[in-house]
Amino acid sequence: MMNKRSPAARPEASAARPAGTRPDATARTTTPEPATLEPTTPESAAFEPTTPPAVLAQGLTVVRGPRTVLRGLDFTVPRGQITGLLGPSGCGKSTLMRAIVGTQAKVTGTLKVLDHPAGAPVLRPRVGYVTQSPSVYDDLTVRQNLDYFAAVLDPGPGTAADRRRDHVTRVLDDVALTSHADSLAGNLSGGQRSRVSLGVALLGAPELLVLDEPTVGLDPVLRRDLWRLFHAIAADRAATILVSSHVMDEAERCHRLLLMRDGELLADDTPDALRARTHSDTVEEAFLHLVDEADARHAAPPRNTGPRSTTSSSTTSRSTP
Repeated sequence: MMNKRSPAARPEASAARPAGTRPDATARTTTPEPATLEPTTPESAAFEPTTPPAVLAQGLTVVRGPRTVLRGLDFTVPRGQITGLLGPSGCGKSTLMRAIVGTQAKVTGTLKVLDHPAGAPVLRPRVGYVTQSPSVYDDLTVRQNLDYFAAVLDPGPGTAADRRRDHVTRVLDDVALTSHADSLAGNLSGGQRSRVSLGVALLGAPELLVLDEPTVGLDPVLRRDLWRLFHAIAADRAATILVSSHVMDEAERCHRLLLMRDGELLADDTPDALRARTHSDTVEEAFLHLVDEADARHAAPPRNTGPRSTTSSSTTSRSTP
């Protein structure tokens, strides 16, 4: 995680926005509808077959000190859909997200985002990123936080100022904070501060939202409302959402899933396909089945497929007097 900057030392506008360069790397978040909703692929996701995916990874590896955190990952994130990144805490989800938004060091392999190298300056207004910890200035009101980051994204007077005002008004409504717009961020609850971070990520018109466990600590009603918002963003705004969680019931709300464990991908498929493949009733059961399979493979001794030696051990151990 990036160290949180002091609110007094606000970043320069020019440095405040690739995904992850806001204080604490503020960005954007969202989540799909509860099990009562069947996540359907939005019509806006029907991109041409030749359209490159939102994220393309080949041989993606991250090494931190003596530890390999991500181990040669190969996957794609399709455009216009909600892809869930699920796995237990410590499996590498946050590291993968930092690599995608361009803030992770020591990344090797191929990683393209919206058909550009991850972290490229051209992606700054196109990618929104929300970290696990709220990334807001506690000494500013909710509206002032949004106004500040809106000015970073779209500076200038006149029509730019009108656009910023419209975006801030929309975002306040998106994250249900209109009634708290003039409250200091430092006086908000943890869930409300998280929603301010999400609001910053939703400013402008991001094509890709990277959301690191955005629903942690939120009550069930707010979680439901956020997942509804995520689906609306994917369907109505043709945006792509990559959202991480270690709560398996949220997997049922995604169009596609990446299941991770110990820096490796166990699966890259739809929830229905994963349940069918493992003969499971839920995604959680499917995940546990895949974990057991992976453990069995790692525990099995390597098989010697070469020709057996015809020389006995007693013969090979003799020495010449």
